[in-house]
Amino acid sequence: MKRLKLYILCIGMALSAASCLDKYPEHAIPEGEAMTTVHEANQVVIGIYAAFKSPALYSGYLTLLPDLQTDLAYAVQGYSNTYGDIWRWDILATNTQVSAVYQQLYTVIGRCNFFLENIEKVASNTHDNADLATLDSYKGEVYFARALAYSELIKMFCKAYDPATAENELGVVLVDSYSNAGRPTRASLKESYAFVLNDLELASNYLQMDLSGDETLFNTGYFNIGTVNALYARTYLYMQDWEKAVDYSSRVIDSNKYFLSSVNQASSDPNFNAYEYMWQYDAATEIIWKVHFEVNSFGGSLGRIFFNFDFRSYKPDYIPATWVLNSYESADLRYNAFFAMAQTGYSHGLVHPLVVKYFGNRNFVANNILHVNMPKPFRLAEQYLIRAEAYCHMGTVGYGKAAKDITTLRNARYASYGSTSLNADNWQQVIEEERVKELYMEGFRLQDLKRWGMGFERKAQQLTVNPGNNLKVEADNPLFVWPIPQHELQSPDADIQPNESNK
Repeated sequence: MKRLKLYILCIGMALSAASCLDKYPEHAIPEGEAMTTVHEANQVVIGIYAAFKSPALYSGYLTLLPDLQTDLAYAVQGYSNTYGDIWRWDILATNTQVSAVYQQLYTVIGRCNFFLENIEKVASNTHDNADLATLDSYKGEVYFARALAYSELIKMFCKAYDPATAENELGVVLVDSYSNAGRPTRASLKESYAFVLNDLELASNYLQMDLSGDETLFNTGYFNIGTVNALYARTYLYMQDWEKAVDYSSRVIDSNKYFLSSVNQASSDPNFNAYEYMWQYDAATEIIWKVHFEVNSFGGSLGRIFFNFDFRSYKPDYIPATWVLNSYESADLRYNAFFAMAQTGYSHGLVHPLVVKYFGNRNFVANNILHVNMPKPFRLAEQYLIRAEAYCHMGTVGYGKAAKDITTLRNARYASYGSTSLNADNWQQVIEEERVKELYMEGFRLQDLKRWGMGFERKAQQLTVNPGNNLKVEADNPLFVWPIPQHELQSPDADIQPNESNK
């Protein structure tokens, strides 16, 4: 935890309207002096981890907006209009949240490139074997960070991957140099995914470890071989490479380094079972990687729009969709972990389940910091869902294996559960519903609909906002792919092609 406690010393994360290719901030460490020692290399790595704390990423926009844009939530009458344009599908290239996501991901990439461009100079001045091993570990973490940032850019700003057409589809601007970025232009989607895979291979080489030992990997704020394999699995699922998705998700699941948190398992707080504890305290054996916060150093407030609690009443901007609430069976205790009935403070007096999943980490609430939770971008549950879906795409030989994975997950989530049966007729619906119930408001829904080629329809709920509460979106709507920010398209040193959603 030593490195995490130093987060407060790193550079600030203020967002500006400058180009995404801005270099590492000048006020951090002077260029040319920044990385000459192992200690200084460590400080740069700290800055990379800190960049992921930005409210533009997992503790805010990158997690919330892809789900709010879909059919998972409704705006309440009287709401503050926070993210209203996203929810209404009125998304322009000038949208500040979309621009912030784009820029902050490239900020991560820029810091990674700065490190990678200078690390060999540090290594050449280092002669202690332990320090050299530490530098190799840093390299692995940085290659992974860059792969993760690019994977998120691809997810939000590119079409779904089709192996037959990816070579001719637009990808992202690939930058692998800090000092000589070149003229920004978009690579193909195939090249963009290949870049991510190459960085993951490099990360794996540097972070490789013997997984047969007793060392635990769960509940960490650092990147390691577990996070590498988890992103490999997710990436191959999105690329429709089912065998490799199974391979890498199995490496995570079968490593015995992570364990599903069960609703039938006690926690250190007698008020919560182990699964509830994960959301109340942001600690669990199934967390592969979380963005680590401390009470004096944290990012955005994931739960604010679901509560806006002022110590007197709740005035949520958004409430869960009724169809989502109704999808949980009575024995499915995820419902209790995610939702709680409450009277709102609006004049219309709406009483409705609210998203208690993000009310806030109990340790933060004790310090009067509300609605702040540590994001968990990689959890073991997703790996089971990835493997189950990939198995199903393999046809008859995979349905039984996929059913076993869904059964394993449900046994950890239900008060009691029997078994799952999957076949050619029902697997798609089961996987879709299970991903919604397990990953609600964790930022996956828009990408899932896009890659499945599915649209959706919102049907009005009581005391929700018109016209967004009556909305039908077809699968070919260009806004499944976010527009490239306008300031990037207009940058004089760039040649960046727009998305269809820019037009």
